[in-house]
Amino acid sequence: MDSKVLIVEDDSAFGILLKKWFSKNGFEALVRSTLDEARKDLLKTDFKLIMTDLRLPDGDGIMLLTWIKEKGISTPVIIMTSYGEVQSAVAAIKLGAFDYMEKPINPDILKSKINEALNHIPVQAPKENASTVNIVYGKNTLSKKMYEHIELVAPTHLSVLIRGESGTGKEYTARMIHDSSDRHHAPFIAVDCGSLSRELAPSELFGHLKGAFTSAIADKKGVFEQAEGGTVFLDEVGNLSYEVQVQLLRAIQERKVRPVGSATDIKVNVRMIVATNENLETAISEGRFREDLYHRLNEFTLIVPPLREREEDIVLFANSFLADANKELERNVEKFSDDSMHILKQYHWPGNLRELRNVIRRTVLFAKGTEITPDLLPEFIQSPAQTEQISLSPIDEREQILKALKITKGNKTKAANLLNIDRKTLYNKMHQYGMDI
Repeated sequence: MDSKVLIVEDDSAFGILLKKWFSKNGFEALVRSTLDEARKDLLKTDFKLIMTDLRLPDGDGIMLLTWIKEKGISTPVIIMTSYGEVQSAVAAIKLGAFDYMEKPINPDILKSKINEALNHIPVQAPKENASTVNIVYGKNTLSKKMYEHIELVAPTHLSVLIRGESGTGKEYTARMIHDSSDRHHAPFIAVDCGSLSRELAPSELFGHLKGAFTSAIADKKGVFEQAEGGTVFLDEVGNLSYEVQVQLLRAIQERKVRPVGSATDIKVNVRMIVATNENLETAISEGRFREDLYHRLNEFTLIVPPLREREEDIVLFANSFLADANKELERNVEKFSDDSMHILKQYHWPGNLRELRNVIRRTVLFAKGTEITPDLLPEFIQSPAQTEQISLSPIDEREQILKALKITKGNKTKAANLLNIDRKTLYNKMHQYGMDI
């Protein structure tokens, strides 16, 4: 049987159940419970499909996707999650996952997704220096101020620190700076530091030589080399380990990098743009982020305002996302009713543009006519819970996180919404403060 499937699942009972289902449907399934076991199998066996849980004992499915991308493995990946979190699914698909499924798994939906994955022909990735982002320009006063700052800093060689909440479009902003600079002809390479493990980060950023570590089966260029002459964008830069921060500082100061396993340096010429949704000054005071690196990266600060402060822009973005969803889902929804647009404009949007895009995409999927009416919008958009918002302050973050978890009775998604951060950031902060996750 040559239709081999790799299942990465730490719940042994559920793993066995999936294995039996695959066996009945003509597949040979191998079940592994950790990232390390999965990596070893992927290096020696060709699989038709990979199904991995989002949460694993030694990491998560996002880390596995990053590793698969690094190795150039083209096997389609379906992420399984019991959390039903849209942000995690978007991150997974952005990193190359074919699709995601919520537990409990529906057999009919699973069969349909497997057929789609196995018959899918991968689209060739665009060149790194080709702009693929359809940017919509907001008309709000805060938006206009941001665009003025972009025009001001883009022609310079200053490093830029972009601040903004999760989902506000910090990568789009970085792309706008790159496209308006004299480096626009060279690559723009974005890296999500939140998805890099401590072990993978040096290799991803600076490259490695064959044999530098167990899974280094070939030489690899890091993003600094790949972006030569262009721009490196590091999203959630505060998640980098202290050791990698030291290497990053050297790369910026001396304009050279040293691949893992190499004894020689490589000269590089890139512009640095970084982004964060956390307070780096607090991270510095707590010893988690180097102050000298902060000053190197923060030669110019650019603020991306949250969507709730740009009500006029919601109409523009909603219509742009509607057009994108029509094209992607092969639908023909023409417009929003006045009532539905009013609801969209009144909602708080804790997940910002990312959340708006996902809501529009979901709504278009369920629409049967040519107009989006209020009944098609998710219930939480129509009747948002009247709960207090808790703003994280650097002084008593731990207490505020505990308060949010108490209010939501331990529901981390709701707690993250209360704190106005995404759940990945909440998990990082809980880990930082030694709290049970």
